[in-house]
Amino acid sequence: MSIVAGVDFGTLSVRVTLLDRERGRLATSAAEYPLNRRRDDPDYATQSHTDQMNALVKAMCAAIAQAGIAGESVEAIALDTTGSSVIPVDAQLQPLDDYYLWCDHRAKKEAAEITALAHAESFEGIDWCGGVYSHEWGFAKLLHWLRNNPGKRAQFASAFEHCDMVAATLAGITDPKKVKRSVCAMGHKWMWNPRWGGLPPQAFLSSVDSLFDGIREKLSGDVCTSDVIAGHLAPQWAQVMGLRAGIPLPVGAFDAHWDAIGAGCREGDVVNVVGTSTCIIAMAKSQQLIRGVCGVVPGSVHPQYTGIEAGLSAVGDIFESIARRANRPLAELSARLGEYKPAQTGLLRLSWDNGDRTVLVNAELGGVTFGWNLLHTAEDELFAAIEGTALHTRIILERMAEGGVPLERIINAGGIPQKNDVLNQIYADVMNKPVLVPAGVPTSLGSGIFAFLAAGAFASIEDAQAKVCLSYRTFTPRPKAVAIYDELFALYRKAYFALGTRDAPAASLGEVLPDLRELAVRVREVEL
Repeated sequence: MSIVAGVDFGTLSVRVTLLDRERGRLATSAAEYPLNRRRDDPDYATQSHTDQMNALVKAMCAAIAQAGIAGESVEAIALDTTGSSVIPVDAQLQPLDDYYLWCDHRAKKEAAEITALAHAESFEGIDWCGGVYSHEWGFAKLLHWLRNNPGKRAQFASAFEHCDMVAATLAGITDPKKVKRSVCAMGHKWMWNPRWGGLPPQAFLSSVDSLFDGIREKLSGDVCTSDVIAGHLAPQWAQVMGLRAGIPLPVGAFDAHWDAIGAGCREGDVVNVVGTSTCIIAMAKSQQLIRGVCGVVPGSVHPQYTGIEAGLSAVGDIFESIARRANRPLAELSARLGEYKPAQTGLLRLSWDNGDRTVLVNAELGGVTFGWNLLHTAEDELFAAIEGTALHTRIILERMAEGGVPLERIINAGGIPQKNDVLNQIYADVMNKPVLVPAGVPTSLGSGIFAFLAAGAFASIEDAQAKVCLSYRTFTPRPKAVAIYDELFALYRKAYFALGTRDAPAASLGEVLPDLRELAVRVREVEL
């Protein structure tokens, strides 16, 4: 018998799953922590490291009690987190501030400066993160913090991604130089790649802003894949969680990347981790540029493959916002959507409510809906929003395929596909491919798999996946719906690229509104 703990830090809570090598899932428990927002600054989003660690202790203790096991029987812990969620620390690895959470968008100016300089100096790193450095990523957030916290600069020793900070804290590490950093975090968010010697050159970083003088050294350390041990559980944390001191903690990663592993991802798969936003994860043996795709990093998903990451900046958040404006529960709005036919609303909705992450990488965009009339309802908008996220995902998958990424299976993971069959069917019809949905919640199974590896319970990720991963429900594309969505996609694609960039070539959009109306009338007579 081998028992491990898989931990998943999400945007609003931490989930702990206890897994047995033979019996599978023993227990799952979650504990919440606050997300700090400011009504006068919608770009602001932070979280407390202390709140998160307290929630981890609470969730771990509850999971152990629920499973009815002795905590000393847990043999390893692995942790995934949101990202890029950045925390500045002092020389003793103590936080100087809260995390700049992944959805904190205050660093737009800094990201634009990094992007412009990288292109001006032909720094190769910008090409490997899609041609645009995002305000959601590490260097932009750190520079924003340095510029806006002059009183704390003297204490600043380093900055860490959430996954690395949590692992180091649990291991009792107090020297920033001794913290092992995740290749997943550093590669996707900090322009780290062995192709150019790791992090960007110091001369480049100093040219961005003199506040970055010496920053490369401050961020130095071993950058490792998740088959490497980050440390071992410190006695003080073992005591409060009821675990055994000294058990291994592998190097962590971002939640979506390990969610993909937990959903059974293999080469040829694309995993849509659909939640408040969507992360789109794939992996390939080769490493090559993909225009507009924000991350191509060796070892970031599976240590032996190149990880590819893309995504939508808002999905579930859009659905919730529609329900909030309608002052009705989302479940109530969703109840009748199964009766809708493709494109029947006559609406075409671009999912830019929180900007565009891929393939335009443009935070300045906002949501756009074509086709309103006086009779449209909140249900209509919600259905069109689901269609819009599927159409946007098709834009991304087509770009990945153009870049040579093999796309044989589509897996819808994350929380929303578990409870929204309408979304899964729309995705199958829009993509014209079967969509597989894990028959159960795969969240934290990926971290459990890496915990099993750290404990020596399995010889490979594939062996662990065969034992741990869930079976699938399959949503098959409907030929008539596929044909309708092909027409809708042509309109979506035209509007997406015409409106998405300032320097887009002139495009005629005069057919969009009449074609939407004509399509809505025509589908009323279609039997799917």
